[in-house]
Amino acid sequence: MESRIKIKLGVSDRIILTIGYFLLGLFALAIFVPLVYVVAASFMDPNVLNNQGISLNLKDWTLDAYRRVLDNAMIWRGFANSFFYSIAFTAISVLVTLLAAYPMSKKEFVGRKFFNAIFIITMFFGGGLIPTFILINNLRMVNTVWAILIPGAFNVWNMILARTYYQSIPGELREASAIDGADEVRHFFKIMLPVCKPIIAVLALWTFVGMWNSYFDAMIYLNDAELQPLQLVLRSILVQNTPEPGMIADIQSTAEMAKVAELLKYATIVVSSLPLLVMYPFFQKYFDKGIMVGSIKG
Repeated sequence: MESRIKIKLGVSDRIILTIGYFLLGLFALAIFVPLVYVVAASFMDPNVLNNQGISLNLKDWTLDAYRRVLDNAMIWRGFANSFFYSIAFTAISVLVTLLAAYPMSKKEFVGRKFFNAIFIITMFFGGGLIPTFILINNLRMVNTVWAILIPGAFNVWNMILARTYYQSIPGELREASAIDGADEVRHFFKIMLPVCKPIIAVLALWTFVGMWNSYFDAMIYLNDAELQPLQLVLRSILVQNTPEPGMIADIQSTAEMAKVAELLKYATIVVSSLPLLVMYPFFQKYFDKGIMVGSIKG
């Protein structure tokens, strides 16, 4: 079959494909090379890394950066908080999104166009940071986990994807469940949700990754260090260049502290990325299917 395709391709098609493959290769290389560098640098001795760069000599490699990162209590506390926020926010957001998208997918729903317009408006216009903070403060959610879990739980774009996926499901399923005596609630939970596993997996993946990488809301609404997610700990290490004191407490020289602090950046990047790298393969089989099926109807 490949030989037949090659015969049908003209010169211009081959040129376009070659250019496309070349650009795609450059794009993949631009992503792959920094990743390899970060992973390799996280294992390097800080003196060798600063003087020679990446070395393939195993004698120049060390696990000291990972030992310092994993021995720090703030890192583990941030990990636990981030897992809790990401899992809880994903469950709340996906459930709210699916519940909102279900009536919006029905053409006979009264007020469908009105609510669609309201939802679309919120995608382009917001109240702003200060009014939002005042609202969260008046609701007594500042410095609580609810300030992270509730305000952004409903995402209009995700709702549109779920609504489009619902519309691609044959209406005969609803007719069959109605004949069996199922009401809308039973039909939604017993029939629709099992059928919607691909789009649920997609929404869960997007929501989990978005919350895992989020730090701004936590920085604004959380004052207690015990509630702060991993991203705020990483921010102090990567952006503000201030590692936790326990990570470099045994180092006396200021120059050595700077070298180790630079090494800790690479180790924390790898450690914080591991959960997403482990999780993605389990959702990949649903990802493409969920996106493609949801794009059939508009």
